[in-house]
Amino acid sequence: MDVLVIGGSRYFGKRVIALLRESGHRITVLNRGTSPVPDAGIEHLVADRDDEAALESVLAGRSFDVVLDQVCYTPRQAETARRVFAGRARRYVMTSTVEVYEHEDSPVPLPETALDLASVAVDTGAPWDDPVFRDAHYGEGKRQAEAVFAAGSPFAWASVRVAHVLGGDDDFTGRLDHYVRRVRAGEPIAVPAVNRPATYVYVEEIAAFLAWAVEADFTGPVNAHSHGPLRTADLCAEIERQVGGRTVFQEVGVGESEVGEVSPFSFVRSYGMDNSRATELGYSFTHSSEWLARAVSEAVGAAR
Repeated sequence: MDVLVIGGSRYFGKRVIALLRESGHRITVLNRGTSPVPDAGIEHLVADRDDEAALESVLAGRSFDVVLDQVCYTPRQAETARRVFAGRARRYVMTSTVEVYEHEDSPVPLPETALDLASVAVDTGAPWDDPVFRDAHYGEGKRQAEAVFAAGSPFAWASVRVAHVLGGDDDFTGRLDHYVRRVRAGEPIAVPAVNRPATYVYVEEIAAFLAWAVEADFTGPVNAHSHGPLRTADLCAEIERQVGGRTVFQEVGVGESEVGEVSPFSFVRSYGMDNSRATELGYSFTHSSEWLARAVSEAVGAAR
C-alpha cells in the first residue's frame, strides 16, 4: 500500500514507520522539515500542515491508500485535512488519545461509545494556533478533531485512542523519568488524596497496533491499551525494585477550594479505557505486567 504518515518522526511514531516499511508498504512522511525522516529510503514531503495552500501544493497529483495522521491536534487541522485529502486518500487513521475522556469519572473502564462525538461542540474559532492554549486544551482539541471527521468525511475514517505510553530510552515526555529521579532521591511525589488507576500501553505495542490499524479496515474510534490498569504506586514500586531509593507520596489538595499540581501519572478522575472493541476486531494486547519492568529499566537507563 501507499501510506502517508503525517508527523511521526520520534518516539512511537518512528517505530510505526519502521514496522510499515518492514511490511513492504511504500511510505511517505510529511512534516515541517524540522525533523528528518527515520530512514533515508523513505520519501519526505515538507509542508506546514496548518498551511492549506502548502499542503495542496506538495500533494498535487498524489494519492494514498491510507493516511496515518500522528499530529492532528485541533478541529481546525481536522477540517483542513478533510478538504485536502478528499479524493487523495481511501482511508484516514487519526492518532487520538485517552484524554478525550478527560471529563469522565467512571468506576468501570470506558468503551468508545462513552464519548458521543455527535454531541461534541466544535469551536474552530478558539485560539488553536497558540501553542500554550493548544497544550492546555490537548484533550479537548483531540475530541473536537474526532468530531469533525465523524460528522462526515470523504474517506473511510478511524481514530486510535492511545493510552498513556511507557517505555523506550527515547521517551521525550520525561513523565516516567519524573518518578525515577524522585524515588532514587527519596523526594516527595505529589498525588491526590484519592489517586485513580489508569490504562497504559508499552511503546513498542502501540507502534505495532498503529501499524496493524493502517492495514485494517475498521472505521470509527478504537481504544488502544494493554490489559491491567496501573496506579502511581505500581510504577514507583517497580522503580524501587530496580534502583532502590524510597517512594514518598505527598498528598496535594485538588478541588474547588484547594488547587495543587499532581505528578504526571496521578489522576483525580477515573477514566480507564475498555479495549474490547480492539479485541473483537482481532488484535490481542499484552498485560502491563509483561512489560512494566522493561519500561522502567529503559527509563532508568535514560536517566543515567
